[in-house]
Amino acid sequence: MREFGEIAERLRRSTVQVFARGQEGGGSGVIWSADGRIVTNSHVARSAELDVVLWDGRKLPARVSARDARRDLAILRVAESGLPAATAANSDNLQPGELVIAVGSPLGFAGALSTGVVHSVGTIRGMGRERWIGASVRLAPGNSGGPLADARGHVVGINT
Repeated sequence: MREFGEIAERLRRSTVQVFARGQEGGGSGVIWSADGRIVTNSHVARSAELDVVLWDGRKLPARVSARDARRDLAILRVAESGLPAATAANSDNLQPGELVIAVGSPLGFAGALSTGVVHSVGTIRGMGRERWIGASVRLAPGNSGGPLADARGHVVGINT
C-alpha cells in the first residue's frame, strides 16, 4: 500500500487551508494551477480578505477572482508560483463502487484524509442539471472546499 501513501501525500501537498482574516474557523481549497489559482467552495470564501496556508506552513494573502454561488464554487488567487497543483480527472467517468479520497482541514487539522466509496453520481432533483457525486466519506467542518479524488489521486470533485 506504499503507492496509496504516495498518492495521499501528493493530494495533501496540493490542499490548502483557507481562512477569513481575523476570524476563527475556515475551510480548505485545492491548488488548481502552479501559478496560484485555487478552487474552494463559495461559502468558504465569503470574506473579502482571505489567507491561504500551504502544506509547508507558508501563509499567503488570497483574493477571490471568481464565484459561482449556485454551484458553491470560488476561484482564489495567490501571488505565488511553482505551487504543487493537483491533477484533475473527468468526473463523468466516475461510477458507483469506486474508491474516493477526501482531503481537508476538519476542525483545523491540516491535511486530514478520509476515504469512502461512491454511492451515486448524477443530478439531484431541484438542483438543476449539475452532476453531483455522493460518497460515503466522513466530512467535518473544515473539509469544505478540499479535493475529492479518485483512487489514482486525480481530483473529481470539491467537498461540500
